[in-house]
Amino acid sequence: MADHSTLVRLLRQLTVETDRFAEIFGEKQRMHRTDLNALAVIMDARWGGEPMSPTRLADALHLSASATTSVLDRLEASGHVERARNPHDRRKVELRVPAKALDLGREFFEPLDRAFTRAWQQFDDADKEVIARFLTASIDATAAVRAGLTPSPDPKSSSPGPQ
Repeated sequence: MADHSTLVRLLRQLTVETDRFAEIFGEKQRMHRTDLNALAVIMDARWGGEPMSPTRLADALHLSASATTSVLDRLEASGHVERARNPHDRRKVELRVPAKALDLGREFFEPLDRAFTRAWQQFDDADKEVIARFLTASIDATAAVRAGLTPSPDPKSSSPGPQ
């Protein structure tokens, strides 16, 4: 039976491996890690049926408005994101991932998807329900703790540290 520390270690290892995988995609596409995170947040919002706005993206990534604009400018210039006006309220901007960018991502991530599918065949539907609940609870716990960590400016951080 997997104990608490084993589960934490396994989650950390999965995070490191998936980060490495995503970084390879980023390198191939000449994308910053923040750009990759932004793209993931925008796609998740799309799949959740709720359009992503620049303001919501800034909140999700904990970025300033100017930093978010820089990220979106890079993503738009590379063809990974489009800014579009909301059809019901033209004052609102929605962020969308164009079909060409989705195809590019699908092509890169498809081998991982196939590997996951093969690996997960050993689990029945009841197992997958437990795993989904476990992962959701882990994500929720991480988000809750992260939300409680409010970065405060450190007056010492503006002075140079030891060389």
